Amino acid sequence: MAAARYQAVKDHVRAGIRSGRWRPGDRVPSEHELVEALGISRMTVNRALREMADQGEVVRIAGVGTFVGEEKPQSGLLRVANIADEIRARGHVYACDVVRVAREAATLEVAAALGLKTGDAVYHSVCVHRENGLPVQLEDRYVNPQASPAFIDQDFRRHPPSEYLLEHVPLDEVEHVVDAARPSTREAGLLEIRPGEPCLVLTRRTWSGGRLVTLVRCVHPGSRYRLGTRFKARGPQPFA
Repeated sequence: MAAARYQAVKDHVRAGIRSGRWRPGDRVPSEHELVEALGISRMTVNRALREMADQGEVVRIAGVGTFVGEEKPQSGLLRVANIADEIRARGHVYACDVVRVAREAATLEVAAALGLKTGDAVYHSVCVHRENGLPVQLEDRYVNPQASPAFIDQDFRRHPPSEYLLEHVPLDEVEHVVDAARPSTREAGLLEIRPGEPCLVLTRRTWSGGRLVTLVRCVHPGSRYRLGTRFKARGPQPFA
């Protein structure tokens, strides 16, 4: 019963947001108002709003109130997307901080992921992608030089790595893995977030003509970004 009451608070606030009654930046009812409207204890209301704030659904300002959070950008999960195009399509300003572009010797882990031998040459790029000045993705990428020899010579401040690869290397197979993780101290610094803030981590490998092209790890602050998709299924699909 306690769990049902606790969920009722979230459902009530989310219903108001989905209906458009409360838009991003609007104030939602106070804890006292929700207690009166739902007949639920203030402790339960406080916990529900606190968790919604942790998830970025609302913003709480001490002494002022609780407000609807800005909608988080969403990236397609089952397709290889150019983040610059996604951001510009929303009418926002895109920028790329190039942290590193170098030729390196593949570690055991990277070599195995790219079908190479340990010590083989690989290209390594690290970029921070910004939306309206705010870091939304840290991209840590390794590229097989045999698949994209000119990769290392590109200016990724103008055209991000994904854009270059999509234009110059035809992809015919993609592997995606998504994890929830906490960033390293270095990752948190580059993303300008707290070290313990939850993140969504997308690890992707791509192939072209049967050859592995790239291994990339994209770290997204959970409060600023979401991964999702919608697609039409062809034929009956099994559900687990």
